[in-house]
Amino acid sequence: MIWLVVILLLIGLALALQAGLVAFAGYVLLGAYLLSRYLARRWAADLAAERACDASPREIGESAEVVVTLRNTGPLPILWVLVEDLLPEGMLARPKRLGVKGKRVKAVNLGPRQTKRIKYTVTFEMRGYYQLGPTVLETGDVFGLHRRHRVIGSPVFVMVYPKVVPLPKYDFASQRPIGEVRLHNRLFEDPTRPAGVRAYQYGDPISRVHWRATARTGELHVRVYEPTSLAGATLLVDFHADGYHSRGEPSRSDLVVTTAASIAYAVSVLNQPLGLASNGRDAADRIRDEALAKGAADTPGYETRNEARGRFELKDESDRIRPVVVETRRGFDQFQKVREALARLELSDAMGFGGLALEMAPRIPRDATVIAVLPRVPVETAVALGTLRRQGFAVTALIVGLEEADRLQAHGRLLAETVRDIRYVNSEAELAALGGNTAAPGPAAYGVDIPLV
Repeated sequence: MIWLVVILLLIGLALALQAGLVAFAGYVLLGAYLLSRYLARRWAADLAAERACDASPREIGESAEVVVTLRNTGPLPILWVLVEDLLPEGMLARPKRLGVKGKRVKAVNLGPRQTKRIKYTVTFEMRGYYQLGPTVLETGDVFGLHRRHRVIGSPVFVMVYPKVVPLPKYDFASQRPIGEVRLHNRLFEDPTRPAGVRAYQYGDPISRVHWRATARTGELHVRVYEPTSLAGATLLVDFHADGYHSRGEPSRSDLVVTTAASIAYAVSVLNQPLGLASNGRDAADRIRDEALAKGAADTPGYETRNEARGRFELKDESDRIRPVVVETRRGFDQFQKVREALARLELSDAMGFGGLALEMAPRIPRDATVIAVLPRVPVETAVALGTLRRQGFAVTALIVGLEEADRLQAHGRLLAETVRDIRYVNSEAELAALGGNTAAPGPAAYGVDIPLV
């Protein structure tokens, strides 16, 4: 618009001064301006693109090939166009979550009805929810007076599952608090947990006869075992941003997700009920608008590249404050649902762990062990777990990536709330042996008094 004003002023001044050559130059400049403006708009409108990429979920380390086919649908040749297939910029910075092989930014020219292809390969280094595309096109006239940007092609969203570390043993059936607790399911008795003896009743198997008590009393007595009343687990994953220092990210949050996914897999293998709740956010909530989610990314031109990129990249923030929840149910497909939720899980500052536990308490089955996967243990978290414990839930606290100096305080706060099954994970090697670990050592093992607050 500035160029047009300048040219018109130049022509008007030339006519006023009766400078014919200057007026002629102004007419030529005006014609070049209008022609370049027309070509820039026409070239941008004649461009079309299609993306071919397999959007099926992937494991960490797998790759996906992306092929963008660019086509000139008009009768005029396009002298130049700069093509960029969008990828999340944050995923390409260190530590890299995406590896790219090949050119996704390329300058090409297209003849009438001609097509060209851009091909590159992305490797998913970490779990997550990745947006591949859409394509930003930049073209303009040969004089550089006009440039037009256009966003075309449907984006592809690829989900990368978190890593699962096999646990050789699942041992998270915490002891319940003292007192009467009504059990909804008495699955079977655990022969490794003797509870006493009682008089023989018709139908008792002979293998359970307690011969010493029988010989002492002269009447048949049988062994009694504690019932295995804890069916499955409900995972409470603390993904509040305050618990994850930027210095350790994204490694620490990924280790938390890997820990939760590994426990979920161990529970599903046992065919026990499984559930998940987290105060993190779902990455799918950051899709910028519904049309983009459905793949309808075809828009009119933009004046700048940043405007084109900003319109279709995932939003930096989400206004969702509801927790991410997968209701506790039985079945191997339940593990798949939990794994997908963990794959898309991102840090959030909307809800604290105490609020999560308070909201989820009425929805957690009383027969399931509550396994809290935590990056730290502030007072609010310890109180929330203690409240669950006093309500009759079996609670295990699993603390991931906590420094040695902070363990004493965390341990003391949990013990003060009667949460005694406390375990620590700082690496995948420790996670692999987690199922066979006993509860964390008590104060005497440290040789010091553990602070309770």
